[in-house]
Amino acid sequence: MITDPAFTVSPWALFECELNLDLLPQSESVFALSNGHIGWRGNLDEGEPYGLPGSYLNGLYELHPLPYAEAGYGYPESGQTVINVTNGKLIRLLVDDEPFDLRYGTIRFHERELDLRAGVLRRTCEWVSPAGRAVRVRSTRMVSFRQRAVAAIAYEVEPLDGQVRLVVQSELAANEELPVTPGDPRVAAALLSPLRAEEHFADGTRLRLIHSTTRSRLRVAAAADHRVSGPGGTQISAESNDDVSRLTVTSVVESGQRLRLEKFVAYGWSAARSLPALRDQADAALVGARDTGWTGLLDQQRAYLDDFWERADVEVDGDTEIQQAVRFALFHVLQAGARAEERAIPAKGLTGSGYDGHTFWDADTVVLPLLSFTAPRAAAEVLRWRYNTLPAARDRARQLGFDGAAFPWRTINGDEASGYWPAGTAAVHINADIADAVVRYVAITGDDAFERDTGLDILVETARLWRSLGHHDHAGAFHIDGVTGPDEYNALSDDNAYTNLMAQANLVAAADAAERHPRHAEALGVTDEETAAWRDAAAATALPYNDDLGVHEQSEGFTRHQRWDFSRTDPAHYPLLLHYPYFDLYRKQVIKQADLVLAMYLRGDAFTAEQKARDFAYYEPLTVRDSSLSAYCQSVIAAEVGHLQLAYDYLGESALIDLEDRQNNARDGLHIAALAGTWTAIVAGLGGMRMFERETLHFAPRLPETLSRIAFRLTFRGRRLHVEVLRNSATYTLADGEPLEILHYEKPFTLTTAKPVVRPLPRIEHRPQPTQPPGRAPLRRQHLS
Repeated sequence: MITDPAFTVSPWALFECELNLDLLPQSESVFALSNGHIGWRGNLDEGEPYGLPGSYLNGLYELHPLPYAEAGYGYPESGQTVINVTNGKLIRLLVDDEPFDLRYGTIRFHERELDLRAGVLRRTCEWVSPAGRAVRVRSTRMVSFRQRAVAAIAYEVEPLDGQVRLVVQSELAANEELPVTPGDPRVAAALLSPLRAEEHFADGTRLRLIHSTTRSRLRVAAAADHRVSGPGGTQISAESNDDVSRLTVTSVVESGQRLRLEKFVAYGWSAARSLPALRDQADAALVGARDTGWTGLLDQQRAYLDDFWERADVEVDGDTEIQQAVRFALFHVLQAGARAEERAIPAKGLTGSGYDGHTFWDADTVVLPLLSFTAPRAAAEVLRWRYNTLPAARDRARQLGFDGAAFPWRTINGDEASGYWPAGTAAVHINADIADAVVRYVAITGDDAFERDTGLDILVETARLWRSLGHHDHAGAFHIDGVTGPDEYNALSDDNAYTNLMAQANLVAAADAAERHPRHAEALGVTDEETAAWRDAAAATALPYNDDLGVHEQSEGFTRHQRWDFSRTDPAHYPLLLHYPYFDLYRKQVIKQADLVLAMYLRGDAFTAEQKARDFAYYEPLTVRDSSLSAYCQSVIAAEVGHLQLAYDYLGESALIDLEDRQNNARDGLHIAALAGTWTAIVAGLGGMRMFERETLHFAPRLPETLSRIAFRLTFRGRRLHVEVLRNSATYTLADGEPLEILHYEKPFTLTTAKPVVRPLPRIEHRPQPTQPPGRAPLRRQHLS
């Protein structure tokens, strides 16, 4: 993407300086706007051409059959898929009766800008119709952070060579035709025209459509209102049918005059509200948006983002691409969760329909820590969604024969939607990942009320799952067998190190939280005997180790498996899962994504510095990074063990995964967790930030030679902290709040608002850099300023 001449590098924006139709599907993803509730892909205003039309509402889905060649007990019976809801961003234009369509005529100028500070997508186009009439079209699009149910567009047309007759059609359109994708035809049939009409309306400048889904029985309303300004004689009409509600504006416009339309769009959906109630909800949101006005909405958007950047900005000196990329990443992660409000964060956010709109473990493990430090309210809302799905998780655990709660591997509504159990149901680490997100959120924010009222239930039920899933052997060691860790090329393993270590932390955290909140724990049926059993299991948790090699095993017996023959693997055969059977992958030493290495980051307290160095050196040549979730973590540990150039290279891979379409699937939406991982690679990797105790931040910053400076901002327990790292020193500044104890390379000091504290950086011991599988080394980054 940004390597294409159409894109330029800028610290606070993403510019596309010419339209490349071959990149349209990818650009629709990177230019997507969202607030966590509404998502609009960056489709052209006129709707065509397109790569993938996309308007999404978080949590709104349709059910479809999950096909199996052979049925089995406990298999989910239906899947959930995000659907393209009513398109409110559609504005068509006719110039003297010729459609404004960039596949025809001549494009003199075309530019789009995603402004990361204003939170808008701007577009300017100068176009000459096949009949030779020239116009300039300007549009600005936004999805409001302040007004959750609202999106808006300002659209303006100006003739460039004399009088022209303009017709602008502003529409709400449902059941748009989507590109045909390969897959099970039963699923495609279930999702063809998924919205069933219930009401349509058009009067004056107001439009409305109300639909419902057939199987999931969800109702959705979309409404629009407009302000129109133009020359005298401008006329307006409105009409509607089941799937289209349209406002038509006609005007004869001279050179120097402009026809302007401001469009306000409101959405609402519900599984319970009646049609009249949902109609009123959408109309009320629309009235609020119209009363605020276009300028007011822009001002609200800028104020919201000014506050966010003040708390979350990251600066990188010495690499302009990474600087742009990390702000792009932060912006899209914010968009994914800012106003989700008791909804999940899907793997693609609301930027595309990839992964069927499902959420996975990466939201809890990678995205929520970032939000906890920068937008804590958003993080709490996602965890409350997890809490609200506990009844379904308890039912799933009982179905599987376990106590407690078993959260789904992939889902929209809280029910398991994974039809491949070795990489779904068996990936039980997701339960510890969710618990870890609770623990980190509470530690970062100090929100004890959340822990008591919401987090405790999650911690208790996941601890009960681990205690019933694992077992003590004859010597007392606690084992968790037959599970799949983060590395999906090794399934159904015994004592996966990541799973065991995260379960261990989960068990201890549940026992500790129960002791802090005894009355609430008692209401959940927690007893002293139960917490003692959790602590016993945690203390005895097995951690596989190969004494001969001097390394931890990813799982019991992993290091005795045959190594994958990388020398005979065609470079075109990555990802391996698309070219080799799982049966072959499962039996070999080959790693899809960081697994033990991720454990060294999240449970770094369980490893010595020397063990981390040896383990990283062993697993690096086996890790092929066929997942977007690997590079950021490898960057963090590479920095910790002294491979700073490698850490920088992996940072670049994570940061540019969508901007350069490194995995060739940005067309389906952005990789939200990988974008969050960019922040992690900088803050936890180069910044060396860890949090091993509930109230203490540790920093061990270090820079690769290419970078001259990084700086980042955090909110920790109500205090705003700024950290600046130069090549030889780090400066810590407390912008506001009570004094804070910090550790710099394990040496404590107290930071106050009175003055910054400057500490020197020690010399980093450089180790021989490990190799990667042939052809899988990250691209080496050079100085870019």
